[in-house]
Amino acid sequence: MSRLILILGDQLTEQIAALRSADKSHDVVVMSEVADEASYVAHHPKKIAFLFAAMRKFALRLETDGWNISYTKLDDPQNSGSIVGELLRYAEEHNADTVVATEPGEWRLIHALNECPLKVTQLDDERFIASHEEFESWADGRKELRMEWFYRDMRRKTGLLMDGDKPAGDKWNYDHENRKPAPGDIKYSGPMQFTPDETVSEVLELVKERFGQNFGDLHPFWFATDPGQAKRHLTHWIKNGLAKFGDYQDAMLNDEKFLYHSITSQYISAGLLDPLEVCQEVEQAWEDGIAPLNAVEGFIRQIIGWREYIRGIYFLAGPDYTSRNALGHKRVLPHFYWGAETKMRCVSQAVAQTREEAYAHHIQRLMVTGNFALLAGIDPGHVHEWYLAVYADAYEWVEAPNTIGMSQFADGGLVGSKPYVSSGNYIDRMSDYCKSCAYKVKEKTGKDACPFNLLYWHFLDRHRDRFESNQRMRNMYRTWDRMDEERRETVLSDAETWLKKLDAGETV
Repeated sequence: MSRLILILGDQLTEQIAALRSADKSHDVVVMSEVADEASYVAHHPKKIAFLFAAMRKFALRLETDGWNISYTKLDDPQNSGSIVGELLRYAEEHNADTVVATEPGEWRLIHALNECPLKVTQLDDERFIASHEEFESWADGRKELRMEWFYRDMRRKTGLLMDGDKPAGDKWNYDHENRKPAPGDIKYSGPMQFTPDETVSEVLELVKERFGQNFGDLHPFWFATDPGQAKRHLTHWIKNGLAKFGDYQDAMLNDEKFLYHSITSQYISAGLLDPLEVCQEVEQAWEDGIAPLNAVEGFIRQIIGWREYIRGIYFLAGPDYTSRNALGHKRVLPHFYWGAETKMRCVSQAVAQTREEAYAHHIQRLMVTGNFALLAGIDPGHVHEWYLAVYADAYEWVEAPNTIGMSQFADGGLVGSKPYVSSGNYIDRMSDYCKSCAYKVKEKTGKDACPFNLLYWHFLDRHRDRFESNQRMRNMYRTWDRMDEERRETVLSDAETWLKKLDAGETV
């Protein structure tokens, strides 16, 4: 009797565990475009198109290689609308009662497969360097689960940027060299862009019809949708963008959406690129003198450090992680996150770029849209669902800890030792946004004051009991306490006035 081999939309590699365990002569590979996965949040149309196109191309490659493929397109009249529904349908068609899957990256799907009437075996996703057991062992007994220490273990395990048992250059981390403000101009053309072929064009028409009302621009569509294109994209970036990536990875510019960023995360997460191979190619660029160590280390840390660590946190914390709200924030997500007008240039710019490209880099997410949500007291569940919906690289295993943990401090400090909050000064230093903003970043009070300035102190004041003893935040409270009482009262009053306008739906 044949088995069904389930391949999900973010498992598009011949090296995925379920496929490597399969028998090409007997087993049936099941791949399905289903409404449940396309609409459990209002995904950006570009993300849906990217995954459907990549899935179709992967299925064709497998079929050409001799695999028996059962593929369901979204508009198939027999489409049941769910992964489990399609497994049951194909089980009846092929007289199968057993499913082999690679563990999904979301508790929602893990639970769905566990409850499937068929016998489902979920194999470990071996695309990651650290298994669940390895991360749990590392975390066991630690008072603080800080990424830096985990990252060093991953360096030792992989041998990346290692000189024997010491780090290359005698330092583990070059982050202090990677915080330069935005330069006057960017000498990089941006990510490699691909013209839609017949498969992609067919998917684009489908997505336009079914998901055209979702937040996000479907066109122009330029993503890579197969491994060959993704590897060309990576080579282009390593040759032309990597060298300056480290210096300016935190910078933001009005007229530069991508700066020197790699834009590889969606390709790695979907399976079009292997994360370890990507790191090895980046390491080789340093060895060949193409890029400096600070750029190479900064990128590799994102992959084998932060990416692995965040996945470990997601599975360690359990399925209730996304419901955490340690700070008790309840404000609804403002309409300007979905494109309504706002006078805050930094927020409008980050949201507009997100709408156009299904992309914003980590500082735009953390220190603009995330920072504002935290300062304003937005419900972290709403923020989580927004990030999950609007970015092409958003999968819950990676998005939730970045949002619930790092961005919103809703996990109470599991991921971060302090909240990532800042006034407008940080945004002014790292970008050119403030120069064209209706608010004045140098104004600390009054109707023209930058909202980040007002809300920063408002946040610290209302959460004083929780944070004033935090070693990394004591100086902030000392600064607040040195202000005269009248000024503090003015700041808080102006912040409350601004928040009331926000709550009333006024353009702010």
